[in-house]
Amino acid sequence: MGNTAIALLDANNFYVSCESAFEVAALGKPAVVLSNNDGCVVSRSEEAKQIGVTMGSPLFKVESLLDQNDAYIYSSNYTLYGDLSDRIMSLLYNFTPEVEINSIDEAFLSLEPRKNSLDKLGWSIKEKIHKWTGIPVSIGIAETKVLSKLANRLAKKSDRARGVLNLYRSPHLELALKRTDACDVWQIGRKSADKLKDYGILTAWQLREAEHRLVRRLLTVKGARIALELRGIKCLPLVPTVQDKKSTACTRNLPQSITCYQDLKDAVLSFLTVATERMRKSNLAAKAVTVSIGTDRFRPVPYEYLKAATYKSVYPSDVNCELQEWTLLMLDEIFKKGIEYKRVGVVLTGLVRTDKTTKRLFDDVKFERWHNLLRAIDEINRKFGKHTVRFGCVKTGGIWKMKQTRKSQRYTTDWNELLVV
Repeated sequence: MGNTAIALLDANNFYVSCESAFEVAALGKPAVVLSNNDGCVVSRSEEAKQIGVTMGSPLFKVESLLDQNDAYIYSSNYTLYGDLSDRIMSLLYNFTPEVEINSIDEAFLSLEPRKNSLDKLGWSIKEKIHKWTGIPVSIGIAETKVLSKLANRLAKKSDRARGVLNLYRSPHLELALKRTDACDVWQIGRKSADKLKDYGILTAWQLREAEHRLVRRLLTVKGARIALELRGIKCLPLVPTVQDKKSTACTRNLPQSITCYQDLKDAVLSFLTVATERMRKSNLAAKAVTVSIGTDRFRPVPYEYLKAATYKSVYPSDVNCELQEWTLLMLDEIFKKGIEYKRVGVVLTGLVRTDKTTKRLFDDVKFERWHNLLRAIDEINRKFGKHTVRFGCVKTGGIWKMKQTRKSQRYTTDWNELLVV
């Protein structure tokens, strides 16, 4: 790892790029992807950014602007995005065995500079991914993770770089650092930048050259490591193995407001089922469940209300009936009559691997029986389709069902929705 280069690959405007890969007419035009229930903008094409569409904008505020510019508007299609992400990440192993997947559209790679020209290798990765998936990516290469993140950011902005920038032992590194604000350095937030500003540290170069003890006092050990990474000293190791999740959640704005307790209960149990299935898929169990409910941020009726409650257990669980009991206790605690609820969420936390859980003092045999039964149910649903077998108390549809009026087809995962030419 000492002499190896670190590359950061980042898919450009990933959700929009996934849609444009199958709808070529959208290329070169304003396009956006919306959040759950077609609420807010979560991904934008460069053309959408240019006409003034900001990230997180509610659709009702920018819809007329998008219509005026003949923009393409898509509902979230996470099945498609997840599959294309898996394809991109699997391609990276053709170039190096050391890959750290950072998010759905981002990964760090360890590259050996002695075997190939890093510039040539970067372009080879970019071109192969675009040829095989249709997704444009940007690649930044440098000595450390923080520097590769900076190189990637500049690769996106620079017309000259055209998506690939190599700053590994580059004479241009100093200029790049001097042109980058301290607040734009990876893991240096606005509050940390304000602390640095008081001591005259405004740029990434000044942070790199700052006295180590001062940086550590202002930004703790974490900030001191960032400064060392800017000097080319590896402090953040590449972690090729996938880390277990710390939490899993299903939270969203509802298509319409709910006032009835039974409707809210049905929505919460439905969201819990989704979160629990995701958790079991990763072979995890939860020690705590948090339920949150709230009014519409933009039109709170009769007044703004947002409450959350958490149930903590001694034993972790991945069994629906047990988690449902915890969830409903918390819902009863925070539910209030006369409120129009628009936001609902269920978060499972304290996740541990199921193969590392201890035996229960009471009812361990009963718990194991439920655990094995639910594994079988998950397998049936995987083979024959979602909700083939489900709990009777969990409804599969209702007024909380996600609104996706502009959803594209699952081109890569469903035989019935293949692209027709």
